[in-house]
Amino acid sequence: MPVCLTKGQKVSLTKGNPGLAKVMVGLGWDRNEYDTGGDFDLDAAAFLLTDSGRVSRPEDFVFFGNLKHPSGSVEHMGDNLTGEGEGDDEQIRIDLSAVPAGITKIAFTVTIYEAEARRQNFGQISRAFIRICNEATGEEMVRYDLGEDFSIETAAVFGELYKHNDEWKFNAIGSGYQGGLAALCANYGVDVE
Repeated sequence: MPVCLTKGQKVSLTKGNPGLAKVMVGLGWDRNEYDTGGDFDLDAAAFLLTDSGRVSRPEDFVFFGNLKHPSGSVEHMGDNLTGEGEGDDEQIRIDLSAVPAGITKIAFTVTIYEAEARRQNFGQISRAFIRICNEATGEEMVRYDLGEDFSIETAAVFGELYKHNDEWKFNAIGSGYQGGLAALCANYGVDVE
């Protein structure tokens, strides 16, 4: 039975799971019944951050255009262009034992592709969630359902894994941003063209 979190709650992943090395982060969402009728393409990403809260190099941003971190510690399993179907819409695998020493936090975000051009926002999305599973057992350890109503936001930070005293923990963030992926990149120190 997973631990179900609310916004702002934190939980240790490794304290009760000694030897936990590989986790799968699943992110999912559905379109509201009252949407614009157009296709929604939501994109999950991971920002590998230092103590400064920013990336130290462009490769620390793992997304549909950079599927695997050079260390091999974070791998995006591919872009889902429609979000159709049940369960996870996109998945990111994390090897906690391979995360580089200078990385203390991994933020998981979701943005709406071409949101402004398509006149879309997170207010048209429902049942958004992030979950973390033990990859070895398939067991769902943690789940956070974003209950917030984002009416104008086009990007959201769902949650973050962070290291504290050699322990990996998860923080349910649930923060929305206007300005899509560019706003998140600016926040985390990624230069975008």
